Amino acid sequence: VVVMSCEGGCLRGEVARRAANILCFETAPEKTARLCLGGAFTKDTGQRALARNASRLVAIEGCFLECATRMMKGVIPALEPEVFVADTLYDFDRSLFGIEEMTEPELNEHAREVAKAIAGQL
Repeated sequence: VVVMSCEGGCLRGEVARRAANILCFETAPEKTARLCLGGAFTKDTGQRALARNASRLVAIEGCFLECATRMMKGVIPALEPEVFVADTLYDFDRSLFGIEEMTEPELNEHAREVAKAIAGQL
């Protein structure tokens, strides 16, 4: 399973990014490969080929905007990732936006919740 994620600079994007890393490097490393979104989006090399040729591609999006999926569809129009919207998988104060508005332990706890929820569906 190839995993890409939102890399946004907001709180939701940070939780999605951390969740993708936890999923790929701790929770299910034997089942997953972490996609570099920047590499896949900007240049047609190995990272884009990984997304294009994946038997299963999962996108962990920070919010409903689904930016990572939209970006990758811009370079691979036929791409159809399985999308998980991270901010629907944990409870938090939705008035918060900036990464600095949540403590490191809270960010990590929410990222682990998201990774666990997604791992259960792999």
